[in-house]
Amino acid sequence: MRKLLIATLAALTLTACQGAPQRATCPAGKVCLEYGNNTEPGTLDPHKANLIDEAAIISDLIVGLTTDGPDARPIPGGATSWDVTPDGLVWTFHLRQANWSDGVPVTADDYVYGLRRTLDPNTASIYAYLLYVIKGGQAVNEGKAPLSSLGARALDPLTVQITLEHPAPYLPELTKHQSFFPAPKHAVEKWGDAWVQPGHYVSNGPFKLVSWKLGDRITVEKNPNFWDATNVCLDRINYYPTPDAVSAERRVARGELDINSRFQSNRFKRLQKTMLGVARADVSLATAYLSFNTRDVAAFKDIRVRRALSEAIDREFITSKLMGAGQTPAYSFVPAITAHYVKNVPRLRWADKPLAARQAEARALLGQAGYTAARSLRLTILSPNNTDTLLLMEAVQADWKEIGVEAKIEQNEGGVAFNAYRNRAFEVGSMSWYGDFNDPVTFLGLLKSDTGAQNYGDYRNPAYDALLAQADQEPDEAKRAEILARAEQRMLDDEGIAPIYFVVNRNLVSNRVTGWQANAPNFHRTRWMCLTR
Repeated sequence: MRKLLIATLAALTLTACQGAPQRATCPAGKVCLEYGNNTEPGTLDPHKANLIDEAAIISDLIVGLTTDGPDARPIPGGATSWDVTPDGLVWTFHLRQANWSDGVPVTADDYVYGLRRTLDPNTASIYAYLLYVIKGGQAVNEGKAPLSSLGARALDPLTVQITLEHPAPYLPELTKHQSFFPAPKHAVEKWGDAWVQPGHYVSNGPFKLVSWKLGDRITVEKNPNFWDATNVCLDRINYYPTPDAVSAERRVARGELDINSRFQSNRFKRLQKTMLGVARADVSLATAYLSFNTRDVAAFKDIRVRRALSEAIDREFITSKLMGAGQTPAYSFVPAITAHYVKNVPRLRWADKPLAARQAEARALLGQAGYTAARSLRLTILSPNNTDTLLLMEAVQADWKEIGVEAKIEQNEGGVAFNAYRNRAFEVGSMSWYGDFNDPVTFLGLLKSDTGAQNYGDYRNPAYDALLAQADQEPDEAKRAEILARAEQRMLDDEGIAPIYFVVNRNLVSNRVTGWQANAPNFHRTRWMCLTR
């Protein structure tokens, strides 16, 4: 099977694509960026979006109280400054004078309306749990309290006050996330859910939506009503779905695309030679992992099965032989580079055992759980349909076959796969978690019992939840980090997920693009970019 995987890899490396479209015509005197964005977005609604490919576009259209600087650190956005009380619970944001793209003023009410909209149970926001940090947020989202009870209010048209459940010094990181974005109340109330369609979309960011041709491109143009429009270089951006990474690579090489948000990992060394300076592989705030559907699949309720499946995976082979772009094996969930964390991160207890010993233990665990040669475990892995993930799943499939598990691979378009994950219409899911902000909570909060849809495997442990709650109330940063580490170790001991490798950001960026700055969160707002002639 190893030979088959290597052969598959080699064949994919030689894949070529014919007949890609030519570069779109740019109006005379204008600067136009052609942006390959991996998948077709499911929505451009900031309060309903889930995927990073959706967020890449939305964050060019709408700006929160804070926003991403070129290095992805939070800088003033809709707010020019903010104050926080000594106890860390009350934050007051002072807004700048700004207008929506239709000329209507942006007010504090729009920010409060956006927060309430994310938490409104009728919105069904997958990211609602991020706003539980706001006083009353969870009760509102669970329908136990009215929207008006949320700890967010407009003190005046240019002042937003947010009261928190517990101190959260990382709040400026959160407020640049789309779930905290303002919403144009006048447009939403007029058009309902259709407000995000071209012709109705109202934005306060550097760009405004012009058109969306499904399967082809999304086009945005510079927003003349943006407060910093004079410093925005680009006049137009076309975002293309580019699920075929090799095809997108060819388009970048031909100058038809200026950026593509992914390339095939095993082509990295080749690209370094053939497209000098274009292929960028940088350390990432992200982890690739498997989720086991413990809610609906009886086998996964047994920790012995989850542990066996995780132990059997040859992470070193996957990262060094299949990926090859700098990925490293993961035996924990939180990447070591994450801010506000312990230096020696927790690890799966069996991580240092040789693979052969792990495989033997995995077979024994499966036998104890009742799965033998006469009654083998059969399951299906559901994954998005990109080449890296296919190679990864074929490797996992081979590793599981070594311990007597028959796994079938099912691939779907990314949006379809994640919709299945959200609805628990899967057995094993393959996914990566990119930190929404630079703090361990962005990873560990994903697995809280009350997180909802994004806790794809429905991991639940009251002791884990209690440790996260304790960390929320701990003002000492070092003590807080230790509590969070204890929580992660508890989850790893429960085999709550199967971490596989720490991700690297993989982008193709034409040498004509200026203003691109490598950063671990992989947030690259086009507001900071331009093109040389």
